[in-house]
Formats: sequence, C-alpha cells, structure tokens
Amino acid sequence: MKAADKVIDAAFKSDEEFQKTFAEVIKDDLNMTVVEFSQISGISASTLYKIVSGTREPNVKTLRHIVNTIRGLEEPEHGDFIAIIAARHVLDNINETKRKVGGKLLTIREYSASTMEDAIVAAVRAEREGAKALVCAPIVSPTIEKIIHIPVATIMPKDSLMEAIETAARKIDYTY
Repeated sequence: MKAADKVIDAAFKSDEEFQKTFAEVIKDDLNMTVVEFSQISGISASTLYKIVSGTREPNVKTLRHIVNTIRGLEEPEHGDFIAIIAARHVLDNINETKRKVGGKLLTIREYSASTMEDAIVAAVRAEREGAKALVCAPIVSPTIEKIIHIPVATIMPKDSLMEAIETAARKIDYTY
C-alpha cells in the first residue's frame, strides 16, 4: 500500500491511528524527519510536531496538503530517481526507497535482473522511464555505460550500495 493511502486510511480510523501512521510514513516510508517534510510541504514544523504528538488535529486543508505532499514524494515522475539493477537477493537488502543526497530527495527504483541480458534491458528501460542515474554490478557496468546516456555507478560489496547511490546522485548533471 502506498504511503499516502496508509495516511488516508488511518485518518478515517481514528486520530491516534492517523498520528501513529503519519509519523511512521515520514520516518520509514519517506526516510525523512519532520523538519525535512516541513521544508518540502511548506507546513510549519511546529504544526507537524503538534499533529504527530496528538496535541493538534489537522484541519481538512492541512490533511489534504499532507496527503498531496506524500503523493508527490511517492511519484518518481515528479522527482528524480536512481535505478538500481541487481539480483533480487541484493535488492531485498535495500531498506530505503528515498534518499536525501546533496539537498535533493531522490527516489530509489529497483530493477531485478538475473542475467546480463536482463540487466541491459533493465538499464535501457530505466533510462526510458526517466532515471537520472543507474547503479549496477561491475560485470555489466562497462556494457551499460556504452548504451545509455545517464551516469552509471558500480556496486562493489553489498555494504557499499548506499555509497554507490550517492556517487550516482553526485554524477547527475542538473545544468540542462
């Protein structure tokens, strides 16, 4: 279930469920702090803290604004995304779907591949879908770099996956 839908469902259950779910969505689904969410949404941090703590209930306008902000953050078309091409077991180790790098919130989109051919097809698909950069295994990265026009970073050991995502994000050219 998408994060925005979780918040909407919780709002109809109870105030307590909404507060708990909204806090979890900010922290776990969006990988943000309340302050970061405040900066993106334009809702003051103090208002958001009061809503999360239960000392204030959001009015309909604020609730609508919260949901629209979450939807905007969930949709890769409305933000930059980095594609990760890897075997399913590597992708299962990814805990984040969003990552803040250099002040920009990036979506991390997974593309599973079990063969080199799958990885090449996934790379072309990711570029067509609007990926700003790509992270993949070293065995396929030289070939992928020759056929796509976005930056490519290489996964070394599994612990360096987030480091490779940050490397890819730094390679994105925003001067176009």
